[in-house]
Amino acid sequence: MSEGFKNRYLSVSRLRRFESCPLAFKLHYVDKLNSEPSLPLQFGTMLHAVLERLYQWALAEKHTGRIDHELALELYSEEFIRSGLSGFAIFDEGLRILRTYLRDNPMVDHATVLAVEQDFELDVGGFLVVGKIDRVDRVDAETVEVLDYKTNRAIYTREELDSDLQLTVYAMAARQLWPWAKEVRLGFYLLRHGLRMMTERSEEQFESARGYIATLGHQTENTTEYAPRLQANCAYCDHRQQCPAYAAALAGEVEVVKAASDDLDALAREREQVASLARILYQRKEQLDRILKARLDHEGELQVAGMRYVLRPATSHVTYPIASTVRAFAEVAALPEEDVRDELLVIDKARVDALVKRLRKAMPRAKHRLLETCLDAVAEKQFSARLYAQEVR
Repeated sequence: MSEGFKNRYLSVSRLRRFESCPLAFKLHYVDKLNSEPSLPLQFGTMLHAVLERLYQWALAEKHTGRIDHELALELYSEEFIRSGLSGFAIFDEGLRILRTYLRDNPMVDHATVLAVEQDFELDVGGFLVVGKIDRVDRVDAETVEVLDYKTNRAIYTREELDSDLQLTVYAMAARQLWPWAKEVRLGFYLLRHGLRMMTERSEEQFESARGYIATLGHQTENTTEYAPRLQANCAYCDHRQQCPAYAAALAGEVEVVKAASDDLDALAREREQVASLARILYQRKEQLDRILKARLDHEGELQVAGMRYVLRPATSHVTYPIASTVRAFAEVAALPEEDVRDELLVIDKARVDALVKRLRKAMPRAKHRLLETCLDAVAEKQFSARLYAQEVR
């Protein structure tokens, strides 16, 4: 079926799809079947659209100053409706992310925004490579900063950031679009975490990227068998409903070969296969739970397929006020208040990080670094061994 297939163009997302699962590539680009975007993809696209329109407004109005929060919230409502998303929990989550972004980035200067949703084309190894950059800012007369918004829950490692193909291609495009820039800074803006992670690229990395893109591009055209690749993210694939491997995984029809305890290669393969299947099933359960909960919000109770489903209140978070809690231990248990405070008042890292981040713009850089150093010195750290798995290519 793939005989004679040629890419009209390449993109990083197209190459990543082939890397991740050749069958998904075939269904999407060769067979051109209709896709079903996952909830995370719809959510990310919606937030991207809000920020795009917000900065496009700043450019069109030549606006310099505070970002109009009312406009941002209006754009958010419009894009949420347009996205087809539904449910208060999702709406509220996106709104909180947007408000955090506006708090951390309250000002905009139209003169420093070089581009928003900038299209580009590159000639790489005989292939036309296309893409779109979320935002490009002018830092100074010789420097531009390329930003890509991400709604990932996970935070990238330094290794992932420094070797990411998408950012490498963006750097190549920025050098072509703004040849006056002697330095191109690259970054992922992790919207859920309010974190900007920055990196750069070298000439060696550009050469490696060109070679890899051309090699993988030819592979997509010359392969004779697009094999499925079951993995943890299958539940989010936009072609999962058309994939026989995914259907077999949900039905428990995937055969897992049990490895002998002394065969490490086989053990590793079995471990990754089981981990992928477990995550596929768990993610599917989460999807089914969301559908049932949405129905229960309206109907209160469901009795289907011999099962009864209801929503019951459950305590999700308990806190104790400091003063009254310490006083209770002191008065009832006759413990010294100082001992109770030392025993109980351990400050959560997330709260410390949030305060440090909030103070970043209010403090001189040197003093802020000193604060981070002091906090790191007094922190009590506990370590445990955690198995970390990464595919070696």
